[in-house]
Parts: sequence; C-alpha cells; structure tokens
Amino acid sequence: MGAWKRSIRTVGAVAASAGVLAIVLGLLVLAVRPTGGQAAGGVSAEGGPRFRVDGPDADSFGRGEGYPICKGPEYARQRCRIGAFSHFDQLFPSRTIKAPAAPTRLGRAAVEPAISYTYNAQRQTIDQYLDKHPVTGFLIAKGDSILVERYQYGRTDTQRLTSFSMAKTVVALLIGIAVREGAVRSIDERAEVYVPELKGTEYGRTPIKALLQMASGVAFREDYTDMTSDIAKLARATLGQEPGGGLAAVTRFNTRNAEPGQRFSYASSESMVLGLVLARATRRSVSDYASEKLWQPLGAEADATWSIDATGQEITYAYFNAVLRDWGRIGLMLANDGQWAGKTIVPREWLLESTTPRVRLSGPPEDGSAPKRSLLRRTTLDSPSLLYGYHVWLQPGPDRQFSLRGLRGQFVFVDPGSKLVLVQTAARGVGFQDEELFALWAALRSQ
Repeated sequence: MGAWKRSIRTVGAVAASAGVLAIVLGLLVLAVRPTGGQAAGGVSAEGGPRFRVDGPDADSFGRGEGYPICKGPEYARQRCRIGAFSHFDQLFPSRTIKAPAAPTRLGRAAVEPAISYTYNAQRQTIDQYLDKHPVTGFLIAKGDSILVERYQYGRTDTQRLTSFSMAKTVVALLIGIAVREGAVRSIDERAEVYVPELKGTEYGRTPIKALLQMASGVAFREDYTDMTSDIAKLARATLGQEPGGGLAAVTRFNTRNAEPGQRFSYASSESMVLGLVLARATRRSVSDYASEKLWQPLGAEADATWSIDATGQEITYAYFNAVLRDWGRIGLMLANDGQWAGKTIVPREWLLESTTPRVRLSGPPEDGSAPKRSLLRRTTLDSPSLLYGYHVWLQPGPDRQFSLRGLRGQFVFVDPGSKLVLVQTAARGVGFQDEELFALWAALRSQ
C-alpha cells in the first residue's frame, strides 16, 4: 500500500480564484494555439485540430466563469461539467498511467473530408451536429490517420477527458491480457478465488465470465436519476472516499435474482468486482498494469489517470481520463483486432470473443430511466436491439462493429472492417438520446 499511496494525487480545495485562473489559461491557450496544423503528440503536421472557444448553450455551461471545475459532487451541475469533465483528476484522488517517452505517430488528412448524414429527413454536416450538441471533443480516424479533430468550449488536445463507463471496456481489455499471461487462469473461475474477502457473498461465487457479460444475477439498480439507487450508493462509497472503498461497497449488494449467466442486467458493481479481481490476480494496481500492458505498447502521447477509492483501488466502472487522440488510439488498436504499431496489445482471440453478440436489451444503455432488461439470444442479424459482449456494446448487423460508451455522451465507435473509428466526449444531461449520433456513424461508415 505504501507505493500505491505515494502515487496517489491528493485533492486540495478549489481556490476561490479558480474561475479567473481558468479564464486566463483559456485565453493564453487561444492566443498561442493555431487553428491549423501542429506536430504535437506524435501527429504529423499536414493538417491540424480545430478549436472553438464556445459551443451550444455555452453560457449555461459556465463560459462566463471560464468553465469552472467546481468542487466534489457539484461537478455534475451543468455550469461545472465542461471544466470538471476535462479536469476530473483534480477533483478526486487518482493514479497516473504513464505514457511512453515517444508516442506512436498518427497521420492526418491534409484537408478535412466533407461528411454528411441524414437526420429527421434533413441533410446535416458535422458542423451542424456540433452546433447542436454539447460535445467537448470529436475525432474521426481511419487506419492510422486522423480525418477530423474538433474541440469546443475552449477544450484543448492536452486535456484529459473523462470516460464514465467507457472505462468498463478498458477493464475488460486488461482482463483479456491477464488471461493471456496466466495471471487470471480462467474466466470460468469465481471472483472469490482471487478476492478472498468476497467468499460467502453472491459476487464472490459469480464466475468472471458472468461479470464480463453483466449477467451475475445479483440485484443492482442502475438509475442515475435516483440518489437512493444502488449506483448512487456505489458512487458515494468509491468516488466519495468512504473508508471501505469499492470492496466494502460491493459486498452490500448480496441478493441474488438469478443464477450467473442467465439474465443480463447492466450493473457498474460488476465492473468494480472485475477491477478487484484484476488487481489481486496481477498483484499490482490496475493503473500500473494498464501502463505496462496497454498504455506503453499503445504508444499513448500523454499520461492518463484513473480515479481511485479511499483504499487506493481504481474505480473501474468509470473515471479513466485521457486526451482525445489517445482515446482514438484505443479505438484504432481495437479496429485492428488488438494489433498496433507492429505489436499485439490485446489478444485477437479475446477481442473476437468479446465482440461476439451474446445478449440484447430492450432500451438504450445509461439513459437514466432504468428500463427493464431481459436476456434474449440474438436471432437475427438486423435486430434493432443493442447487443452486449465482454463489457462492450455491439451493434447488430452483417458486419462486426462495436463501441465503448459512457454516461453523458462519451463514445468510441469501432468498425474493424473499414478500420474506422469515431470518438466523442461530451457534457450531456442524463437521459439524452443519441439517435442523431448513430445516424452520423451509419452515414460515415457508408461514405
């Protein structure tokens, strides 16, 4: 624990002048940062990212205050989200995931391609999409080159943008690597084999595979609009720095509704258990393991961070923070079935298994309304329902495609067939529907 504690970034109180400082820093960035190309972060300088100081409803998002970061749980308020979602590791304790000295290089299109899509019978462009949605970062890449890179609300390409539940997929990738290396012997083993403190609990007797599929059978209510729901309790225990952290929290959810593997029910607690399994199996912090096995071989251009609980355990259901282009590198690596820069980072067999359609649910994920969900075997290729693999969302259809998804509009879409990736970070409200983004993605794939 000593080494872990030394690597924890402690959180101080936000100074009263933080809003003024943010404004000053924002103006400095705008003064020195060109809107055209730059050779930063291992990106060739033919083109360049485009930056915008405002965005839709910018005043309600705190533009006049320099997009304040705010304090603790206030981060979710609308005026605080832009600043908080790009400075999450300043709000809560976190651990650093070190990047290599030299990043892998990404090419860049000399001219941003013209991309259009149809929504509500109207032809739309990316500019029109961004004018309507509170998107902080937006990136499209193909192969190993960036086609589009945009930032709104004064956000920059050096700020770490938080993941919310996209972190769940990162955990599953690390589990796959741990299986390859033998640290996790089999995903058919129960969680209690690796975390003895879970013996005698329902999560303890749940196989790792069922946790990956969100099919533990343990009752957990994931309703983001209800502060008495189980997800709110889990967040208070972990992000809120309760002494027992995530381990103590998951033992409280101990009612079994079904046997493991029989019923799909989206539950962040399952991702927390997987993080505990990973740390115990590898005998390392999740962040240290992620740095060596994922971030370093990926050739990330910047350090990432991961929020931790009071015990030093990563909060593995959310709060992985990385710059936009590194989110793009994750997507491109996945589009290449785990291969990147001449290396195998995630085993191809694991990714194929992870992205094989298994279950579907009746409504969109993380929509705040907690719809009833049931396990249904996939029966047709054109099913409109969402599908789920190993902590990754799968789009139905004849071609394999999948996505990392997080609350409030965080996405990484991946199409392995065309090596196409779309990344979006955003500051949306809970319950926002993403039909327009899906329409954009479908049109992008066809173009």
